[in-house]
Amino acid sequence: MRIFGVILAGGQGRRMGGACKALLPLAGVPLLAHAVARLEPQVERLALSANGDPARFARFGLPVLADADPLGPLSGVLAALDWAVALGADAVVSVAVDTPFFPCDLVPRLHLAAETAPEGLAIASHAGRAHPTFGLWPVALRADLRATLARGDARVMGFATSHAAAEAVFAPQTPDPFANLNTPEDLACAEAHLAGQP
Repeated sequence: MRIFGVILAGGQGRRMGGACKALLPLAGVPLLAHAVARLEPQVERLALSANGDPARFARFGLPVLADADPLGPLSGVLAALDWAVALGADAVVSVAVDTPFFPCDLVPRLHLAAETAPEGLAIASHAGRAHPTFGLWPVALRADLRATLARGDARVMGFATSHAAAEAVFAPQTPDPFANLNTPEDLACAEAHLAGQP
């Protein structure tokens, strides 16, 4: 099975003062670099889903996929599926750029879960909570995802549920591997963790 990856970075970063989250530094390294380091070894190819001027990401050497109709994470997933299917991929695994501690075995765990799902869709789950932006999305779902977004329905969990997504369950750990860095305080906590501070 050919699995590609996409880092979702289309958010507006309102609680970060409108900053581009992908380029915010964590331990002196952009959040995007943290995501690339974790996801790239797990997939055949990697792309970035982001809107605006793609030149600001040129140093990372990734294809930058803009949303045709920016309605949130599912728009980024659809752009990634369109990109991946043209290159012969079977599925795309999505991650959020502002979640620097996501598991380094995310893709194989999602792949195993997807094998139990009727349509091959799987999402991550941790400590009893689903995290559907971390999912394995078969390219076969492109047409239905496009139709869903055309209706204005951009609920990630709603789409996953409607396709009987399996869950890859990750054991509770600290820090939460799926915690988003939404505020400057969240970023400071992540810095403290990496520095080994309590």
